[in-house]
Amino acid sequence: MSGREFFTTRTVAEALAGFRPAHRTGVEEVPLSAALHRVPAADVLSPQALPGFAKSTVDGFAVRAADTYGASDGLPSYLDLLGAVRMGVAPTVSVKPGGCVAMPTGGVIPDGADAVVMVEYTAETMPGTIEVTRPVAPGGGIVRADDDVAAGAPLVTGGRPLRAPDLGLLAAAGVTSVAVHARPRVAIISTGDEVVPPETTELAAGQVRDATASALAGLVIEAGGEPVIAGIVSDEPGALKEKLTEVLASSDLVVVSAGSSVGARDETAGAVAAVGEVWCHGLAIKPGKPTLLAESNGVPLIGLPGNPLSALVVFGQIGIPLLWRISGCLTPPARPNVRARLSRDLASAAGRLDVIQVKVTDGVAEPLFGPSALLSVLTRADGYVIIPEPATGLDAGIDVDVTLYP
Repeated sequence: MSGREFFTTRTVAEALAGFRPAHRTGVEEVPLSAALHRVPAADVLSPQALPGFAKSTVDGFAVRAADTYGASDGLPSYLDLLGAVRMGVAPTVSVKPGGCVAMPTGGVIPDGADAVVMVEYTAETMPGTIEVTRPVAPGGGIVRADDDVAAGAPLVTGGRPLRAPDLGLLAAAGVTSVAVHARPRVAIISTGDEVVPPETTELAAGQVRDATASALAGLVIEAGGEPVIAGIVSDEPGALKEKLTEVLASSDLVVVSAGSSVGARDETAGAVAAVGEVWCHGLAIKPGKPTLLAESNGVPLIGLPGNPLSALVVFGQIGIPLLWRISGCLTPPARPNVRARLSRDLASAAGRLDVIQVKVTDGVAEPLFGPSALLSVLTRADGYVIIPEPATGLDAGIDVDVTLYP
């Protein structure tokens, strides 16, 4: 660590773009049943073309498209019914000029056919004769053997979390397991002589139960990580450094919920600097300015503000993107959002990113305010509005993007 960097305050944009520790989680093989939302370590290539055979996309009749040209309600085409295709087996009949074969949706296209006319545009005017009232173009009503995926093409791409349809596509290709990045282990350390475990029944004057660790653990789980509650560290000199040294060896990310006093923040900064290199000490964000970012042998450390609301806001803006990056994710999933009309003016300072909690009712976003020590502000919020760093505020009545909480 250098003194020049120790007191460097950065914008959130600078932190997201510039704070990129090299550490990534290892790779493990998991079955499809455990692969949802996991991040593939590399592209998974299809061992075969999908669907693997040309098939019908509609119920109807396999035909030669040329035999239907000019067909209309007033002047239909008449085709000989040559047979029918059964599901799950290869056709035993082919389509000859002037003929057709009955097709179920998903059935294998018989030889000689280059289209399927929908049953809605046909009628059996007499036994063995099909009347066609609409023309069909070559390829109509048909999926080709490699229309879904060509042999050797990617089924899923590395770096993007797997969704339910991805699992279906892998299964269709016969891929029953996938190599993914391990879930990041996130050590959560709470500090402060005033902080006591949540199970404490009787609080002495000045004591507070540790609320931040449980809330951070929830955010880690939502982002695909594995939280490890590392306990509460006293303000005794050297205690936090000892705890950091202990957890760094087995963690992919270390988060310290620091005390609220200036002295406690200094102790956190000193302990982190003793085990790693500080990238910034202060973020241009409200709430959450007293945030520290550092790394130790590539493993990132985040020193969060002591107030719960500030800590959770910062972890949402910085910690979650960092968590996805550690897990090998190149394209994190988009957070759900809605457009809503802002109910009142919001002031801000240029160069600072403001995160405003809002309640959304009937398309109106109502800002919620309160001290950063109050978690109830977050529990009442439906989401938040960002006032970007260049702006000096937002005007009442404008439409804003509200990022929704899960």
